[in-house]
Amino acid sequence: MRAVALIDAPYRYGGRTPAGFDCSGFVGHVFRESVGVELPRRSQDLSLLGTAVQRDELEAGDLVFFNTLGRRYSHVGVYLGDGRFVHAPARGGRVRIERLTDRYWVARYNGARRLVILQSGPQIASAVELGVEREGEHRITP
Repeated sequence: MRAVALIDAPYRYGGRTPAGFDCSGFVGHVFRESVGVELPRRSQDLSLLGTAVQRDELEAGDLVFFNTLGRRYSHVGVYLGDGRFVHAPARGGRVRIERLTDRYWVARYNGARRLVILQSGPQIASAVELGVEREGEHRITP
């Protein structure tokens, strides 16, 4: 819900607040505000976290990645469910919801990642697990 509440916020390169977001700044803000987790700043770094998720197994809160700048994982958004994701698109744009099935996104889709964190201990990027859930952990669902 926190991600959807930011719809129509303006795009701003390097932006990390509702005054203006770029794609990774948007994702970082959503996770920081909803679950208190600091994530890496770049979409390429985000693509290394969590576990890979197949497209037909996507769940709300998963990160979805795209090649929009001629390099893999150059864009990231948050999956909402029902084939939709929310993201900060590009200069001159605003945070919005789009469909993964739109021709543009289908051609650029790079995959998805699911993040899990420890329920106790510091909730910073180092707490993001790079494996499967274990006892005492839960999925991040912003």
